[in-house]
Amino acid sequence: MLRKMLEKDRKRFKRKVHIRKRITGTAERPRMTVFKSNKSLSMQIIDDTKGHTLASASTLEKDLRGIKNTVAGAGQLGEVMGKRLVEKNIKEVVFDRNGYLYHGLVKAMADGARKAGVQF
Repeated sequence: MLRKMLEKDRKRFKRKVHIRKRITGTAERPRMTVFKSNKSLSMQIIDDTKGHTLASASTLEKDLRGIKNTVAGAGQLGEVMGKRLVEKNIKEVVFDRNGYLYHGLVKAMADGARKAGVQF
């Protein structure tokens, strides 16, 4: 089983590198990246020109611990992230799926952010 998990991670890393060749975040349009594990979800907004994280949201935060690792929970996390971006006056981002397939949790996070007013 360990060998299978290592192979799975290796394939995701290759997809991630391939995607990152084309996607970069700027100050006007930062990069929104997602990460999912079996227990938690997280999102970050990154300005790649400076190498700074502008905003982040994670189910590990104290006030967001009630969000489950489900599609509905991912949508809630996306909405929280979208609201944080609107507060910081960031309206457009570039979406980085981080090597994951664009369905399920990843799609729900993106749709939640769109619902809060962020454009991709």
